[in-house]
Amino acid sequence: MAKEIQLTLKEGDKAPDFSAETSGGGRVSLSELKGKQVVLYFYPKDDTPGCTKEACAFRDAYADFRKKGAVVLGVSTDPVKSHDKFIEKFKLPFTLLADPEKKIVHDYGVWGEKSFMGRKYMGTNRVTFLIYANGRIKKIWPKVKPEEHADEVLAAL
Repeated sequence: MAKEIQLTLKEGDKAPDFSAETSGGGRVSLSELKGKQVVLYFYPKDDTPGCTKEACAFRDAYADFRKKGAVVLGVSTDPVKSHDKFIEKFKLPFTLLADPEKKIVHDYGVWGEKSFMGRKYMGTNRVTFLIYANGRIKKIWPKVKPEEHADEVLAAL
């Protein structure tokens, strides 16, 4: 079992700004989204079982997120090319951010030690941040069950 992640950010803190390449060849920064609620969800890797379940749950609830005026952004350290394939394969309607330099995962404190089948390694922890329109963190989910998570986030909007 991986040790409990120690997040440096708390609810009420100002969300760290970022600028990143996106799926589809664009670029997005948090400051551009000021005035909108942002669901920023971090996941370990494109096209893996848990990450696919989580992404598809956000996909299936996407219309409800839009109705509530929320922007959904997924972040992993995978490159844009991997994100594009993941989006195409599962028809994901939201943007994925590429963070191969690990700047965003470090700024949000979600990069850390993980464990799988007794092997320890460094990776992205599955954590979601709900960011108010004013740029402050409204809610943090440090433990995420991929299949149910989109509904939890939707209920908090």
